[in-house]
Amino acid sequence: MSKLIRNICFIGLTALVFTSCKKYLDVNTNPNQPTRPTINGLLTRVTQQTALNVYRVSTGLTSYYVQYLASPNAASPTDVYDDVDASGTWSSLYDNMTDLYDLRMMAKELGATQYEGVANIMMAMDLSLVHMLWGDAPYSTGFNASTLTPTYDNAQAIYDTCLKLLDEGIALLNAGGSSIQIPTTGSNNPDLIHKGNTQAWVRTAHAMKARLLLLVSKTNRFDPDAILAELAQAYTSTDQDAYITTFDVRNPWNQVAVNNQALLLDGWLSEQFIDAMNGTTYGLFDPRLPFITDTTKYGDYRGTPNGKGRTGSGVNFEETYVNLTGYFSSPNSPLYIISYDELKFIEAEVKLRESDPVGAYTAYLEGIKASMDKIGVDPADRDAYINHPSVSMGSANLTIHEIMREKYKALYLMPETWNDARRYNYLYKDFTLPMNAVTNDFIRRVVYPSVETSRNGANVPEVSGVLQRLWWDQ
Repeated sequence: MSKLIRNICFIGLTALVFTSCKKYLDVNTNPNQPTRPTINGLLTRVTQQTALNVYRVSTGLTSYYVQYLASPNAASPTDVYDDVDASGTWSSLYDNMTDLYDLRMMAKELGATQYEGVANIMMAMDLSLVHMLWGDAPYSTGFNASTLTPTYDNAQAIYDTCLKLLDEGIALLNAGGSSIQIPTTGSNNPDLIHKGNTQAWVRTAHAMKARLLLLVSKTNRFDPDAILAELAQAYTSTDQDAYITTFDVRNPWNQVAVNNQALLLDGWLSEQFIDAMNGTTYGLFDPRLPFITDTTKYGDYRGTPNGKGRTGSGVNFEETYVNLTGYFSSPNSPLYIISYDELKFIEAEVKLRESDPVGAYTAYLEGIKASMDKIGVDPADRDAYINHPSVSMGSANLTIHEIMREKYKALYLMPETWNDARRYNYLYKDFTLPMNAVTNDFIRRVVYPSVETSRNGANVPEVSGVLQRLWWDQ
């Protein structure tokens, strides 16, 4: 279904009304213009949009909540934990999940089990972002053409659905026998993430399962052995990471930097993150920092305090910003979904919890090394950092605090760090509430957006505010 048709028909954002859409659109049907996309055209769209949704969640919400970014304007709602209307983020997630639903249905009709398996895995990726932000959400009846007002699945059911989708995706891909194969070659490969590599998708599904299973570390559902089993079937190097490098114009973080240079102020780095990297908080300069941002006009790195706003009048380099040439923000930089270095920190945390400090320490150091090697840190600078006593403290002295510190640094701009911050109760060293915060504690959830409350309000759960904890964060 074309984007135009979707915008007309996507009432309530979570229900496609095929019958009424067809009736409305028949008036202006062009018999020479197909309304049903090709399966490869749909695959291209959903692989790109799945990665872009990671960016949208980060740039719109989570990077401010974990203080990677700070608003250049004082008391900006996202900075100070005010209720924000995340209608755009909600719409982007459900728009792509609707396309993924269409892809699954088309794949089932054609017997294209490889496409169906890949669609299931991406559905879990988007749905897990919905779960991260809101908890309860429409899914079971969310794509049913017979209802305009879908009911909500509770958050634990959404979580279980994500795991089930990943298991189904793995099973479909391992079974083989797809009537159509995703191309594995060609400059216009429709699979923008793994280029039709079935086993790459299987590894990514296992990586996603490990991430999701760690999420419940505060609950009685936490199963370390299950996480380690998933990790054993996931990535073994950064070469296997899930990301895209194909964009309509440029990497969206590069667009943030372009906008900032044009005085459409955006992408200002938080004082909390800069201080964690420049030696202020931990007494050790992190050699990844020059690969992320530029120095100020004073020759140093200075972040913007969340809630305070900018020091100067604009982009005169009094403070640091997302830059035009950084590893994550150049025009063709990879836009990550999940990566090997994240998995090593997951392994480190799980093994530490399971009284395997030697295994935890090995994974912890490998996570740091993988992160630095990936972005191009000079090996001498890398080794000087890793060999510093505050980093290489020995397995007997490793604690959760060092693992979470290094994971926070390595996963710069990734939404998953907000899950980590909540699991860790925001215990990062010197991590403080934003200035002018409207709450007396750190943010725990997002309220439902107006695009949903105005159209499906009878089904939207009541929320007491942004301090209400989700089920896994008690």
